[in-house]
Amino acid sequence: MHIKTTKCNRFCLVASVTNHEVFNRPEAQASFEGLFRSFDPEVQFQYFKSFRRVRISFSDALAAAEARLRLHKTDFNGKEMRLYFAQSVHIGSPRLEPPKPDKQFLISPPASPPVGWEQSQDATPVINYDLLCAISKLGPGEKYELHTATPTTPSVVVHVCDDEHGDSSAPDDSDQDDKPRQPRPKIIQTRRPDFAPEVEQ
Repeated sequence: MHIKTTKCNRFCLVASVTNHEVFNRPEAQASFEGLFRSFDPEVQFQYFKSFRRVRISFSDALAAAEARLRLHKTDFNGKEMRLYFAQSVHIGSPRLEPPKPDKQFLISPPASPPVGWEQSQDATPVINYDLLCAISKLGPGEKYELHTATPTTPSVVVHVCDDEHGDSSAPDDSDQDDKPRQPRPKIIQTRRPDFAPEVEQ
């Protein structure tokens, strides 16, 4: 959005009038307008009763400045009248412009990637072939030390599980019929502890 700028309008004054007769009685309006017509005969008035303001447009900037200099904080029908130069508001464009797409890539999902954005490549996984070779040579019950212990760090050791049948070779189907199968271990559930509620008196 464009930044709006405010500057002073040298041809226009705004009068703050607390006297309601200026807005209701034609005689009071004629007396009020006569004060400013002495400085500029072509002066124009716009009355805003709800805001108790009168917009006074001059055809000459010098006449507006002189009227403001002589009539500011003067008495009008027993009430003080104050005069201010009107301000004109300027917005950069007559229509509302969309915001610059500097951070639109933060929207999920993004409308479009930012300029110069590229897809990052996934890192190649690190494969330790020495470790794989050492583990493949291990037999049941053997171990392989990956990291030697130091005074401040423990050692890292890989243990290979023992074979269920006592050897590393897989049993034949014919042997399975002759040998009795080992019973599966029974899972014993943990007994719930006894609970004796205590009633506080």
